[in-house]
Amino acid sequence: MEVINQSEKVIDRQLLTLTHLSQLLNYVTGCGGLIVPLILWLAQKDRVEGMDVHGKAIVNFQLSLLVYTLISIPAILLLGLGILALIGIGIIGFVLPIVNAIRSGNGEEPSYFLTIRFIP
Repeated sequence: MEVINQSEKVIDRQLLTLTHLSQLLNYVTGCGGLIVPLILWLAQKDRVEGMDVHGKAIVNFQLSLLVYTLISIPAILLLGLGILALIGIGIIGFVLPIVNAIRSGNGEEPSYFLTIRFIP
């Protein structure tokens, strides 16, 4: 953790990386992948540089995954296409947080594709 100025925000890449990796709690708890990053973002967005951008990207991504999942459930009845969509959502929901955790550790901006911007 580097301090820019005493009155300025701090650069904490480890916390940003942890925030991205906390999305993987979805595979353990079911909904922790949205709640934990949301709490970290709201608590640290004024103190950690870049947390606002990363937090918004994470929450938008998790909400988008939720919407895509809700859409694909009725699509299961349509020739089973919803099952393929659920498999794709599961893979994307696992891989992209890991990729963006590495990017945040390197000081890069998050990049989640197919994300609906609920929070601008």
